[in-house]
Amino acid sequence: MADVDTTKSMNGLLNGIAQIVYYNNSDITEDLLKTELYPDLTPEEFHALLAKMKGLLKSIATADMDQAQLEAFLTAHTRKQGTGGLSAEQAAALSRFWKGHRGRVRESLLSQCRWEPVLKGLTWRVDLQTSSSRGEASNSPVALVELELGMAGEDSEFVCLEFDEAKVNQVLKKMAEIQESIETTVHLS
Repeated sequence: MADVDTTKSMNGLLNGIAQIVYYNNSDITEDLLKTELYPDLTPEEFHALLAKMKGLLKSIATADMDQAQLEAFLTAHTRKQGTGGLSAEQAAALSRFWKGHRGRVRESLLSQCRWEPVLKGLTWRVDLQTSSSRGEASNSPVALVELELGMAGEDSEFVCLEFDEAKVNQVLKKMAEIQESIETTVHLS
């Protein structure tokens, strides 16, 4: 029964660390984690455990470890003697946690290091322009492109672009040049 409680507490601690560090959940605090998960530990013991787990999670997340890398990393830490080492239960909890949270933690880290808006969405259609802004009859096809730009958790901005046939051809030509340049660079490497 004690092993089950230890496993639940460790899982709760790892999830709590993720909520604080990666998911920006201000409702979760270190004091809450201590009182709910480890009430029997002294504040010094809890902060030592918290710091160790935060450090290990940071190392795992920063390296974006796959399962093989994670197992090697955890094995190395379970073999350490003294305060820096991990118990088998802690290593198993870290492995389970990372298996379930790797993608979400990675996305969180990526969004935290972006300071410019990103392309969130793109829609386009081709319409028949019946008249120009000057009132002249036209009947020419135009491509309408709407870009959704923004940061995670913020309102999006929309940019609408209108291309006539000549502009579409210019864009396609530039894209072909970019693709050719990329292919040339990749083949040279």
